[in-house]
Order: sequence, then C-alpha cells, then structure tokens
Amino acid sequence: MPRLRLLALALASALAACAPTPQPANPALWRIDGPQGQTGWLFGTIHALERPALWRSEKVSAALAGADRIVVEIADPADKRNGAVFAALATSPGHGPLSGRVGPELRPALTRMLDQGGLKDDGFASTETWAAALTIARSGGGTLDSAHGIDRAVIDATRGKPVIELEGTAGQLALFDALPEDEQRDLLALVIKGSNAEGPGLAGAWRKGDMARIERETHAGLLADAELRDVLFTRRNRSWADRLDSMLKDELKPFVAVGAAHMTGEDGLPALLVARGYRVTRIQ
Repeated sequence: MPRLRLLALALASALAACAPTPQPANPALWRIDGPQGQTGWLFGTIHALERPALWRSEKVSAALAGADRIVVEIADPADKRNGAVFAALATSPGHGPLSGRVGPELRPALTRMLDQGGLKDDGFASTETWAAALTIARSGGGTLDSAHGIDRAVIDATRGKPVIELEGTAGQLALFDALPEDEQRDLLALVIKGSNAEGPGLAGAWRKGDMARIERETHAGLLADAELRDVLFTRRNRSWADRLDSMLKDELKPFVAVGAAHMTGEDGLPALLVARGYRVTRIQ
C-alpha cells in the first residue's frame, strides 16, 4: 500500500511538472450602469491561448459575484454534438477540389497547408467553402489551444449560475453558411494568407488589456474585408447589444464574456450600449 501511495504521488508530481505554467493576465473589464439603476459587466475574452491565464482578479471576481447570469457566445464549446452541427451545415455535393476555389497564386500555399494538416485537395468535394476554410485553419497546428480559452474558463468558474448563449454553435456557424460563395472564397483566401486566427501578438495584447492594439486587429485580416466585417463583427455586435439591452431593462445583472475584439470601436459593445443610454466605465 505505501508503494502504491508513493507511485501515485510520483505520478501526480510528474503530471504537475508537465502542466503549463499559467501566465499573469489583466484583461479589460467594464461596468454597465443604467438610468434606472441597472447593472452589468462586459469582460473581453480570448478564445485560445498557449497556456492557462491567471485572469481572475479581485475586480473580475467581484463582478462575477455580483452578476446573476453569465452571457457568452457559446455555452459549451466542448460539446461533442458541435461536430454534428458543423457537419450538417458544412456538407453539400458538387463543390469540386479546393484548389479550384482559389486563384493560381494561392495554390502552392494551399497545397502546403493541406499537406501539413494531412488533408487532401479532392477531399473537400462535398464541403462548402466556408467550412473548408475553417477546417484548414483549425488543422494548422500552432501553439494556441482552445482548452485554455477564457470563455470556457469563465463558464467553468461560475458553475451554478445560469449561462445564456448569444448565438450557440449552430447560430455562429450559420453566419458563415449564409455567406455568398464569393465571400466564402475570400474567407478561404484570407485563411491561406495567414489571417485566420488569434495569434500570439493578440494574446499578449489581451493579457495586457491593450484595447488599442486589439482594435487595430479588428481592421486587419478577415475583418479588413468590408463584407466579412459587416457579417462577423458589426451585425453581431448590434444584435448582442439589443439582447443585452433587453436583459438590463428586465433588471437582470449579466456578466458578458465575449471576444475582446467585440468591445472595440464605435461598433463595439461598450459604444453601442452607451448609444442606448447606459454608462459604460472601464474598471480594469
């Protein structure tokens, strides 16, 4: 028995040694105050990080304690059913090889990305272009891990409080599915060019609460394309602001944890709520 205990302790120590060391973080947090005494909070998250982050400051903890519900983009990003939702929306016949959906100048880079991901050019004949773009983006490797994403961490840290989805997996993927084919091809081209993900630079800006840097990122990559920006950023923010306005008017106290990019600029959630008559103050 003592040997088993020693073995268990040794194994636990080995696993702890292999676990990534959490990084300090000071992400942006805002308080919402309404004209009739309404209260809420906006917390900018990041969906993937290299390592866990020490994101839960005293101010964030106080806001979580004061909130009566958690509001996120997707309530359970790890739900195994998400794959079936993706497949149902992504699949339709007759699309042909993926290389036929990009210009000749991008085909060598596409071939390299497919090879790196263990994917085949003709394996996408029944996959819509937006879904192929997301598949390639996810297969690109890199050091960022969605398991360290802060949306998931907020949900895990607040078990017992109601979680409200702003979109859900089906709603979020439907945005891509509804794009015209030419915009889907623009999305694919941008992924091939390397404009597809939250990179280490953006992760560093998030940890520092550097909203000026994050705002610059919302005018680059995918969001530099006017049509993609309208669908993936502007319209979503306006819809979310309407939902939050309704919650606040119903005297709910939401802690809103969504991608930090959605907090930036005149189309960001703080500005949109100010336009609806709320005072929004950055407190971290």
